[in-house]
Amino acid sequence: MCRLFVGADPALWRNRTRSIRLSGVSTSIRLEDFYWTTLEEIARRDGLSLGQLVSRLYDELASEGEIENFASFLRVCCGRYLALQLAGEVPSNRAVPIRSLDAERILARENAARALVSERESA
Repeated sequence: MCRLFVGADPALWRNRTRSIRLSGVSTSIRLEDFYWTTLEEIARRDGLSLGQLVSRLYDELASEGEIENFASFLRVCCGRYLALQLAGEVPSNRAVPIRSLDAERILARENAARALVSERESA
């Protein structure tokens, strides 16, 4: 099992630091290349640059409250994007923009599934 992961291209986990402007402030974010590539794919789907996508994510997250670890948030965004593709919630056709998806419907389905699992576990 581990060979599948250990044998992958080491470039996937190479760290890269990028300078990005967030809310008018220049900052650096360090992520593995795998995540930068995934974020670039997400950005392209909506016709955004990587900087524009990261800035929008930052601004929306900041509007929800304090940001503790933005790099971790970006990694989770990538994981959710890939998991939602596997679940069929995000079309694998990269021509379909993320902004065209019904986020509230997807989140409601996720919440319902979580509630069902929680209900089964407590029974």
